[in-house]
Amino acid sequence: MLTHVQEVPIGLAPVASVYTRFCASLAKCCLCLGVAGMCLLILAVLYQVVGRYIFNDTPTWAESGAVLLVLYVTMLGMAVGVRDAGHIGLESMLVLVPQGVRLLMERLIHVLVLVFGLVMAWNCGVLAASVWAYKIPTLGISEAFKYIPPALAGGLVAIFSLEHLIALARGIEVEPSWH
Repeated sequence: MLTHVQEVPIGLAPVASVYTRFCASLAKCCLCLGVAGMCLLILAVLYQVVGRYIFNDTPTWAESGAVLLVLYVTMLGMAVGVRDAGHIGLESMLVLVPQGVRLLMERLIHVLVLVFGLVMAWNCGVLAASVWAYKIPTLGISEAFKYIPPALAGGLVAIFSLEHLIALARGIEVEPSWH
């Protein structure tokens, strides 16, 4: 828990506040899309079960559509989890070290997560571009739709990690988006 407040250069404080509000809105939007995706996922699986066991006619698109929805919901949730610090961490180890070391380690963690997000976004974008011409047979859409969610999530992870780095520099904490 951060208890100190550092002075930020006068010109950067408003920009940092705007960036924080942008990230909070983006995370809330991701949460809403994730909830909508979960609802669609439930409907797709329900439709598949009803089609299979009641009408003895399984819809061909339901399973692959549900798997694709799981991917979108998971990736959005992962990105928001990074912003809201809902991921698994070793914070119990950080409370045992002096504050200067703790702040340095927190910065290092967020830089590493930011780099991971950028690498994930780049490589998944390359994968999406490489399979754009191929189609998912049961859905009739491009195979790239399997790689777009992790590419977007990687970009979101980088954006949210940068927000954490800015908050650390300002001596504040990032408020979870679900508040």
